[in-house]
Amino acid sequence: MQSLRMIEDWPVPHAAAAVVRGSDGALLGAHGPQEQLFPLASVTKLLSAYAVLVAVEEGVFELDDPAGPDGSTVRHLLAHTSGLAFDEHRVMAEPGNRRLYSNAGFDVLAATLESASGIPFAQYAAEAVFQPLGMHATLINTAHRAPAGAGGLSTAADLARFAAELQSPQLLDPATVHAATREVAFLGTSGVLPGFGHRRPNDWGLGFEIRDHKTPHWTGTANSPATFGHFGQSGTFLWVDPTAGLACLALTDRDFGPWAAEVWPQLSDAVLTETKN
Repeated sequence: MQSLRMIEDWPVPHAAAAVVRGSDGALLGAHGPQEQLFPLASVTKLLSAYAVLVAVEEGVFELDDPAGPDGSTVRHLLAHTSGLAFDEHRVMAEPGNRRLYSNAGFDVLAATLESASGIPFAQYAAEAVFQPLGMHATLINTAHRAPAGAGGLSTAADLARFAAELQSPQLLDPATVHAATREVAFLGTSGVLPGFGHRRPNDWGLGFEIRDHKTPHWTGTANSPATFGHFGQSGTFLWVDPTAGLACLALTDRDFGPWAAEVWPQLSDAVLTETKN
């Protein structure tokens, strides 16, 4: 795909990699170092959320089981509505009232899964998600201050395998993935979209941000409202647009900033235009 060559002009120190997959699992394009390991930052939350959803289907716990602050559940933590602060185990709001984006919430999710399963979270994620999908280079760095929320490391090739799973689920019931990625959890909840300011509403599924009509946004102007995914402060993103039948991801070695807010939507729009023609 010619559009992926745009990453060659991105202002990154050394490397950027990108992949586009079709809804049928076909690899439509790949550019840049596909096997280089990149820190995922908050794209880790997609992998962690998937592991949590596997645990739900395996009966380790249920979405509405208590977890986190009083009144909070597994569902609240996945949807960033537990009331926990961004990076502290400090309660800032009543559960369900505000979309408070929280790394701490994902740490609590990981601890809840560990307690219920008796298996360390990084091991559970590897055995439940990474190994079955052939994501052999992917891991969660337990030395990171927020391992389940931002400590993931992966390659473009591995993350493309995860993107294919999101488009055609094999590890989870498709209804579970639909609920996590297409249905807004705690409808109408507002809050800050990191890097882009306050949004009313700030739609989120279960671990997955839902684009809806947020503007500006890190995806393209041509992405449908049904687009879901996540971006990371390490200069990474992954989105799936079910309307277009596409998934797109990019990994870089430059932290998110104004440069990314400019070039990421341009790439997304170029990918959507090229695949439509």
